[in-house]
Amino acid sequence: MSRDQHLDAYARGWQAGDIGTIMSSLADGYVFDVPTSGKIPKDGMEAYFGEFSAAIADMCGGPAPDPFMELTEIVTADDGETLTAWCWWAIPGTPMGGGGLIKVGDDGVRSEIITFYAPPAEPGG
Repeated sequence: MSRDQHLDAYARGWQAGDIGTIMSSLADGYVFDVPTSGKIPKDGMEAYFGEFSAAIADMCGGPAPDPFMELTEIVTADDGETLTAWCWWAIPGTPMGGGGLIKVGDDGVRSEIITFYAPPAEPGG
């Protein structure tokens, strides 16, 4: 698969909430860097995703939303060796959202660093 195809599969997996599709797009050395959980290697992604999905379902008061995640504001740049993608992600029906920085090589998605958006504190709060 090309770098674009790996990125497309990765994005489709997150949008659908499908860990199998996500896993199929990952390079062996993949690392998912989450502010609240630290750096998660490829072999820890299935457990992380299961916990994350359960937390989203609890937040929604039932099953996780469909689509599981919305991706917007996607920007890519390819230097011939690495495809870099930036995006905004959001979980419908929740206040969860943030930015993502994804690096993709010929071997698959190598890393993603995410951030979480948080609204500013209320004045006087």
